[in-house]
Amino acid sequence: MNIFLRELRANLKSLVIWCVIMALLIMIAVSKFSAFADNPEMLAMLDSMPPAMLDALSMRAFNLTTVSGFYGIMFVYFGLMAAIAAAMWGSDIISKEERDKTVEFSLVLPVSRSRVVTAKALAALVNCIAFVLITWAISLVAVRSYNPDQAFYNFLSLEMQAMFSIELIFLAIGLLLGCAMKQYKRSASVAVAIILTTYFMSIMSQMQQSLDFLKYITPFRYYEASALFFTGKMDSTYLLISAGLIVICVAAAYLIYNKRDLYI
Repeated sequence: MNIFLRELRANLKSLVIWCVIMALLIMIAVSKFSAFADNPEMLAMLDSMPPAMLDALSMRAFNLTTVSGFYGIMFVYFGLMAAIAAAMWGSDIISKEERDKTVEFSLVLPVSRSRVVTAKALAALVNCIAFVLITWAISLVAVRSYNPDQAFYNFLSLEMQAMFSIELIFLAIGLLLGCAMKQYKRSASVAVAIILTTYFMSIMSQMQQSLDFLKYITPFRYYEASALFFTGKMDSTYLLISAGLIVICVAAAYLIYNKRDLYI
């Protein structure tokens, strides 16, 4: 419990910074939406963009003059930010002990390495939950003046669930990297590189039909805003794939961390 609380306090500043960034993103996006709200003429500007690019960004799947449609476009940015934050929390919360030369303190505590990893992972999970809830709350406040209907609230709820699922995937990947990489200074940068790679894979798979198989590799295709909007649910196949990835990464993190030599 002491390790868990210590990690919560240590990561509070990071959580606040990420929430401020997300709040600014939402406020800027909503202010730009005011130009599109109930103004179909603004949609004419999309005609100048390549159709493949519009499909990759799901801009033809939504009506940008509605708050639901605008939030459908914004979801990709929410997911990307959530993935980066979660991966960095997962990797840094483990590797920082070696980076800051405090790993000896952790090792002399009357607890196993597994319990240390569990406490740290739970602290990172709490950060992820808080990040989603705060994003949700800010979104509700930001769009209140547009009097959204119940369909928007249902869609936003589904988006936040999908955002949390993306967080869990990359939290597990970050945790694995933090536990496995001997070059502890590089774990966060490798995690971000994986996120950006999978993000661009999701874009390419939507732009090129021949690359559609990549949708099973990149988590950003598991929870597409257009699919969430039109089906009203998350795909059970992708949920199972997500669960499998999380279990494999977390199990591997425990196994590797318990066996490897730590940098003191």
